[in-house]
Amino acid sequence: MSVDAVGTVRRGRRARQEVRQARDFTMLPALKRQLPLTEPLTQEQIERIDAASMHILENVGVVFRDDIALEDWRKTGAKVVDETVYLDRHHAKELIASIPETFTYHARNPANNLPFGRDHSIFVPMTGAPFVRGLDDVRRNPTLDDLATVHKLSHMLPAIHSSAHHIVEPYDHPISQRHLRITYSSMKHSDKTFMGMTTSGKNAEDVMAMCDILFGEGYIDTHPVVTGNCNGNSPLVWDETMLGAMRAFAKRNQPVLCSPFVLGGANTPASTAATMAQLNAEALSALAYTQVVNKGAPAIYGHFLATISMKSGAPMAGTPEISLLNFMTGQMARHYGVPWRTSTMTSGAKTFDAQAGYESATTMMSVLLSGANYVWHMAGWMEAAMTCSLAKFVVDAEQMAMAYRMAEGVKWDDFDEALAAVSDIGPGGHYLGHPHTLENFQSAFFMPELFDNNSIEQWMAEGSVETPERALAYAKALLADYEEPKLDPGIDEALRDYIARREREIPAADALNQDH
Repeated sequence: MSVDAVGTVRRGRRARQEVRQARDFTMLPALKRQLPLTEPLTQEQIERIDAASMHILENVGVVFRDDIALEDWRKTGAKVVDETVYLDRHHAKELIASIPETFTYHARNPANNLPFGRDHSIFVPMTGAPFVRGLDDVRRNPTLDDLATVHKLSHMLPAIHSSAHHIVEPYDHPISQRHLRITYSSMKHSDKTFMGMTTSGKNAEDVMAMCDILFGEGYIDTHPVVTGNCNGNSPLVWDETMLGAMRAFAKRNQPVLCSPFVLGGANTPASTAATMAQLNAEALSALAYTQVVNKGAPAIYGHFLATISMKSGAPMAGTPEISLLNFMTGQMARHYGVPWRTSTMTSGAKTFDAQAGYESATTMMSVLLSGANYVWHMAGWMEAAMTCSLAKFVVDAEQMAMAYRMAEGVKWDDFDEALAAVSDIGPGGHYLGHPHTLENFQSAFFMPELFDNNSIEQWMAEGSVETPERALAYAKALLADYEEPKLDPGIDEALRDYIARREREIPAADALNQDH
């Protein structure tokens, strides 16, 4: 190698190290919101929705397709007819009142612990995509390596508070055993909190067992560390798979998202207000059941929101009604004193285009102003959840960092010093060389890395690079700098041994254990 070549290599390595040192991968704390909330419902309207929901619980009923749940409800004195449970409103509200309004998520790295509830919000990437647009931006089925990639990105991007679970579906592993490898990937590649698979009650118990290994036997019984999600079958049905998983989490004091799956106009009335009443009844029935299982267990009022195109039947994202339902859900959750979950950055776009940006921005803004606590699907979502785009993943994460800055509100800590600069500069001057500017220019105003604000001449001179290409280059640079937060070798071995044993026990083609 020539002297020039050696010098070039050394300068390149040194430049990469300098960039790495300049880039801060430290996770942002849980957002403590300072902006006023958007609350379109009057107190009278809140009470009207509450009364309508209670009427549904008492007179229409909610189906619990699970023998254990039905017996649990009978033991509480609830009216049960066949599979339908009719909940007395006073009984339902008494149960819900035992849900803690706040708690702390504990990560394997204590620096990444998160206060949760009330005015605190956390951001969690998308999950469940059966396709990925990887570093080459080609749409295909994902693998375990792709799952590791998005878990690594989740670990490195500051605005992401969780490595979630199956951000993408690993098609190179049997469905019946996937939950084990997915949970291990979440634990191994990040030391943030994570989500646990709820594809069956037994799968959820496997997650609990792996958490016992990671945190130590019994730790999770008093410390929330992992989140489960249980989707309802709207209208007004909870099935055996979801209820079994819900019990597994609630028994161990791990929070579960009780999430009606709203497709407005298809499985709810063609009315925003009436949809809210049904959604509320569904969520409350599941929240109440978590307290039948284990009084005082953390639980989160959830939902997934989409409206249906009456032209095609396809789910839509970013519509006005979704924003209104987010605002309304926030008010109802606060009315009952429980934390709540929603989704943001969702889009039906097939590529990372203007539609993807507009729909994502609309949901992001409404979610921030609704006061949601668990903000899920905030990175990568495209094509109505069918695809996770790595380009969109990193741009979404930067947008959430920018939204985080806005939601913190106006900072006044250096107001007097900054105001003094006005007197120093006077009329007609500029502030670029002022000591206050030099001290604060990097933090005073958010400067996105993934958007280009240069002149068109400079943009063209640098190759006319558009956002998706710029984002993929950024993702590659991040992954080149990834450093694994190493598991304790003994814990790692124990997790691998558990997975090996369970994979011997679980048939690879177990038709009874399918993803939902």
